[in-house]
Amino acid sequence: MTTLIPTGLNLSAAGFALAAAFAAPALAQDAAFELPARCVAAAGMDHAAMGHGDMPDAKPGDMASGMMGMDGMDAMASMPAHVQDNMRKMMVTMPAMHDGMMNADADVAFACGMIAHHQGAIDMAEVVLEHGDDDAMKALAQEIIATQVDEITQMTTWLDAQPE
Repeated sequence: MTTLIPTGLNLSAAGFALAAAFAAPALAQDAAFELPARCVAAAGMDHAAMGHGDMPDAKPGDMASGMMGMDGMDAMASMPAHVQDNMRKMMVTMPAMHDGMMNADADVAFACGMIAHHQGAIDMAEVVLEHGDDDAMKALAQEIIATQVDEITQMTTWLDAQPE
C-alpha cells in the first residue's frame, strides 16, 4: 500500500513517527481494506508536478488533525480508546482516499475516492458499535454500515466493468 501525505499536511519527524505508529497497527488490523487495483494504478503519477509537492506556507509540525510534534504523541496516548481507534483506522483510509482521487479519469477518481471515504464511514461506525453507549447511535451506525457496504459494492462493480 502506498502511503501518501494528503495535501495540506506537513509532518515533522515526530509527527511522522506518530503517523507511522498508528499506520503499522492499522495495516495489520485493517489489512482487509484495499482499494481496487484500478484505483491504485494512478499512484505512480508525479504529484509534485501537479502542485502537491512542497508547501511554502506550511510550518514544521503542522497537521490537520491538530496533533503536533512530541506534544501530539503525548496527547494521543492519553486520548480515549475510541479516538485512538478512529485515528488508527483513518491512517489507512485517508491516504487511500487521496490515492483514489488521483486517477486521470474523473469518474474513476470519484468512485475510487468514494470507496475509501465510505470505508472511513464504516470504520467510524464500527468504532461507535464497540465503544458507544447510545442505542440510537448504534442503530444509526448499523444502517450506515449496511448502506456504505452496498454503495462500495456498486462502485466496485462499476469499476470492474470499465475498460482499462
